Amino acid sequence: LSLKFGDIGDLKDLVIRFLLTTSYYQMSVENWFSLHRLQLLYNHSIQATFNATRIYAPASYSYHCEHVSSLQRYDALLIPSSANDLSKLWEVTFTDFQIQGFNIQEGHFAYAKDCASFFSPAILMGLVMSLILLLVLAYALHMLIYLKSLDRHYECKASSAYFSQMKDNDMEDEKEPLRSTGNESYELRNQQFCKIYI
Repeated sequence: LSLKFGDIGDLKDLVIRFLLTTSYYQMSVENWFSLHRLQLLYNHSIQATFNATRIYAPASYSYHCEHVSSLQRYDALLIPSSANDLSKLWEVTFTDFQIQGFNIQEGHFAYAKDCASFFSPAILMGLVMSLILLLVLAYALHMLIYLKSLDRHYECKASSAYFSQMKDNDMEDEKEPLRSTGNESYELRNQQFCKIYI
């Protein structure tokens, strides 16, 4: 697949050539196409060659990627073919790149296989958070299952206590002076405490 741009500045007869291959894979039971190599031609000769990596899709689909580039910040899907080649002097980046080499119908791209990874950082963080929430939920359910029910058997006994009972109509504390000592002391009476048996 060749894109011919003609003369652009000092570049005479600029052509970008995509070398596509198709292969049949028994695992997927269908043909796949892949971008094998990218060549830059100008001044009527090949000036730069890049090997393409991970640019492939089923033959009935197209391939789409936000950036196909030779730069590391865009994941470098295009790699210079050799150290001696002039490719090292070039920085190639395609933005909103989409290609389909075979089975083109009515001049439109087929459904696109996107280059976005299924495990991007955002998706991985979502999976980790979901796992943490599931662990918390499992622990809570475990605690609820093994929680013993309370048997409501109460035994109430009269005893002296430190807090007085409050009556609705009479707000005075029930107290009685003790006569055993010279100092004035008080004891609260008519108090009850309860024992709960589990």
